[in-house]
Amino acid sequence: MQKSPILIWNRREKKEEVEAVYGDAFVRWLYGTSTGQFLVEHLFPKVRLSRLYGAFQASSFSAYKVESFVKRFKIHHEEFEGWPFRSFNDFFIREFKLGVRPFIQDPQQMPAFAEARYFAFDRVSEKQVFPIKGSALSAEALLGDVKKAKPFLGGAVLIARLCPTDYHRFHFPDSGRIIESYRVHGPLHSVNPMALAYKNEILSTNERQISILETQSFGRLAYIEIGALCVGKIVQLHPQDKEFSRGDVKGYFLFGGSTVVLLGEPGAWAPDSDLLEQTAQNRETLVRLGEKIALATHF
Repeated sequence: MQKSPILIWNRREKKEEVEAVYGDAFVRWLYGTSTGQFLVEHLFPKVRLSRLYGAFQASSFSAYKVESFVKRFKIHHEEFEGWPFRSFNDFFIREFKLGVRPFIQDPQQMPAFAEARYFAFDRVSEKQVFPIKGSALSAEALLGDVKKAKPFLGGAVLIARLCPTDYHRFHFPDSGRIIESYRVHGPLHSVNPMALAYKNEILSTNERQISILETQSFGRLAYIEIGALCVGKIVQLHPQDKEFSRGDVKGYFLFGGSTVVLLGEPGAWAPDSDLLEQTAQNRETLVRLGEKIALATHF
């Protein structure tokens, strides 16, 4: 069990920071004690429990939590639409005001599809696992099918971890269309690094939504949204049969920490060098929505 603080690299500020963790003591107890681990195995990962908790967060009874949450985690409320919010979930799925997070428009540059903490890998081999805070994660395990994973072997990977304190909408990194979409059912464990250190298969066994995208600049992408403990639902906003544009909202997570993984085809694009360097140090990089995170390599 990881007892030391979670250290991340703030790309914009160019400095290391200690992550402020919502429910830190509870997560440590849940994954770091025998009683908590019993509940982890037999109760808390159940989807029904997370849905029930999500229903409370969506009710007007939860609205009182917003003000103290904003103050504690120093959230810049002036950047968002919708104040005041009718429930905590309304706050949780808040939208940025127009122009606050512009998406880069250079077709060769991939914008960040989520405001999150990123790991980056330049290629995936058939037997490779990703050493994410002690986790083991393969393309086959993520996609749930060896045939579906094959086109992405040798391609780049981006893993975006969203904390409960983050903006929880996820976006399309380029223009294109959805050519396939399916759900892989599973439990809902926490995606906090402390939980990943205890149970290393979480990202490849949790409930997840998978979309295969055909994009204009980056080829085919596997876009994987992974649910987590107390995530009430993964909501899709963009119709599957409708083309999308760079920066369009794809969907959102209801309450809880979550993860989005992006797999690419071999030779199509490469993650930014600073993300790769931080990943080599086993440290995530905090990236703002819409900022450059990768470069197309086939132009």
